[in-house]
Amino acid sequence: MMTAYPVIFTRKRDAKDTYLVYIPDLDGATEGFGFADAINMARDYIGCTLYDKKEKDFPVPSDIKEVDPVKGIFFNSGESIVSMVDIDIEVYRRELDNKPVRRNVSLPSWLNQAANKAHINVSRVLQDALISKLEETKMA
Repeated sequence: MMTAYPVIFTRKRDAKDTYLVYIPDLDGATEGFGFADAINMARDYIGCTLYDKKEKDFPVPSDIKEVDPVKGIFFNSGESIVSMVDIDIEVYRRELDNKPVRRNVSLPSWLNQAANKAHINVSRVLQDALISKLEETKMA
């Protein structure tokens, strides 16, 4: 589901080209280095905020014309502009759900040594086995 929120970007004009980012509808702030990074950081903040919510619970985005950069929390820090930042929350959720998760697995020492000697990627084998097991469970 695509959504877009107005975002206030305040450029500090420092050596890092820092942009302070405020998302009024979510009452959230972040920062980026360069405008492209600031947009990505805003998108990530929006995604993290909406990640666990149902679509019906998303805050209603304000009309961009109603957002006054002078009322942003960083207004006194530099030059501010308002822009819309969009995100496809379903794509964002899928990307986060595919990030690796570290799990501790106990193996007998001899099995671990044999896997290492054979240059077997234990994580890959475990992933393949879990996928296979889940597919079996679906068919049952």
